[in-house]
Amino acid sequence: MKRLKTDILILGSGGAGLFAALHAHKAAPELSITIAVKGLLGKSGCTRMVQGGYNVALALGDSLERHFMDTVEGGKWLNDQELAWALVVGAQIRIRELENELGCFFDRNPDGTIHQKAFAGQSFDRTVHKGDLTGIEIVNRLAEQVWARGIERLEEHRAVELIKTADGSALAGVLFIDMRTGAFVFVQARAVLLATGGGPTMYKYHTPSGDKSCDGMAMALRTGLALRDMEMVQFHPTGLLAGPDTRMTGTVLEEGLRGAGGYLLDGDGKRFMLDYDPKGERATRDVVSRAIFDRIAKGRATPLGGVWLQMSHLGPDNVRKQFKGMVERCADCGFDLAGGQVEVIPTAHYMMGGVEFRGDCSTELRGLFAAGEDTGGVHGANRLGGNGVANSTVFGGVAGDAMAAWVRREGDWRAPDETALGKVSARIRAPLSRAAGDIEAVREELYDLMWQDVGIVRDAAGLGRALAALERLDARLERIGVADGNPAFNLSWHDWLNLKNLVLVSRAIAAAALARENSRGAHFRSDFPAPGDLVASRYMRVRQGGAGQPEVTTQPVVFTRLKPGQSLLGDAAE
Repeated sequence: MKRLKTDILILGSGGAGLFAALHAHKAAPELSITIAVKGLLGKSGCTRMVQGGYNVALALGDSLERHFMDTVEGGKWLNDQELAWALVVGAQIRIRELENELGCFFDRNPDGTIHQKAFAGQSFDRTVHKGDLTGIEIVNRLAEQVWARGIERLEEHRAVELIKTADGSALAGVLFIDMRTGAFVFVQARAVLLATGGGPTMYKYHTPSGDKSCDGMAMALRTGLALRDMEMVQFHPTGLLAGPDTRMTGTVLEEGLRGAGGYLLDGDGKRFMLDYDPKGERATRDVVSRAIFDRIAKGRATPLGGVWLQMSHLGPDNVRKQFKGMVERCADCGFDLAGGQVEVIPTAHYMMGGVEFRGDCSTELRGLFAAGEDTGGVHGANRLGGNGVANSTVFGGVAGDAMAAWVRREGDWRAPDETALGKVSARIRAPLSRAAGDIEAVREELYDLMWQDVGIVRDAAGLGRALAALERLDARLERIGVADGNPAFNLSWHDWLNLKNLVLVSRAIAAAALARENSRGAHFRSDFPAPGDLVASRYMRVRQGGAGQPEVTTQPVVFTRLKPGQSLLGDAAE
């Protein structure tokens, strides 16, 4: 086993990981910093895929208070309000950093001010963007700055386990697989940032990049950490429905399309969203997704089983100008977004839940920090479109500053538990020595059961079925191996590891969903449709129990700034 040492180790190279590296380097240039990524730096992960933009209160008439109110009301009062406030304040700082220090170019108004477009669930047009390819702009500029500095990179290195000290009191480092050789690499670090992103790719229709398999959350669960709000999986209402034989199915058609005035039509050609919410197509993502699901369930679906997205009434030339990337993406699949109609279906997009963390991004495990979609608490029950990349960059920067200060102050080197290293290595290599099984069949079963029983609409019977089926799938994976025993770039082996992580996190999602006997935001129980008492709100915490079963407890939401029914805007919240 190869062994390396670094002062600060960052897992993931999305917005959170790259910002953390740049901030840590600026705060403490004498420290060694290493970014480890499953793919290639700047070319993988979900931040690069961001289309819509970045929420920030900049324009006249908007305010931090207004952005905060939209965030907590959208989150159905389950947010950690201090984290939500840090998000809206930090976004103002970070957007100027992106432009003035890192070189991002965002779209402008004729008077030179930053253009901000409409996104659903918000009371103000505050989404900063670069056309509909905002993520590429941000990640390209961040990656350039990382490459220009003495920051080490471990590309195509898959993190497989957080390794604690022998007494379990602190984190010592991280065990990796060098995907190019299949060899194990242990990296000892004084501080580690968990920023691998979430990625609900356990659902039949999903948007994240193919390398996403909830690795960070799975490692956190196995390490004994608590995850909060895991029942809150966001479905983006408009995933491209391109047919069963293409990976383009599930790809997001961004929220700005509906914000600009796009219509959703059922299979009969009827615009239906105003029947479900007075905001129509600009209602929050959970409302629109459930409305589409209901329309499909009532037999009003389009030929491929979804609904229509129509933009042509806004003028095809105008649509092509505003949404060049979206029009080209649809055209690649044979669809005319600008002048015709495109079939869409809700698609699993984002996980509001994740590792519990503090305002400085530290966690309950000494030496481990977390930021971005690996964390829970910022968004509550529902993330507003445009708050995701803001979350990653805001808390990525916070984590970088905090880790640099912590390492300087008290970050000692800690020896790993050598026994644990040996056991983990043996467990991970086990599939290479077993007879090959049908991994694809396991994946398809996971897709179906999560979509049907732990999806947009849930009930106790379906969640119970899902938990039993997930336990069987996990046991089945333990019996099957992979086709080729050579570990070098063995994609079947990595598919197996992906599925193990996805099944583990799926069990946490289903357990938390079964425990929450009300409906909030992205979580809807048909057997408990009422939201419950907002003032008595509690959030779900999931840990992995001693027998490998998810264990759920609840904690009261602490309303540090205001309670449901109150508002920072001076009027009672509706």
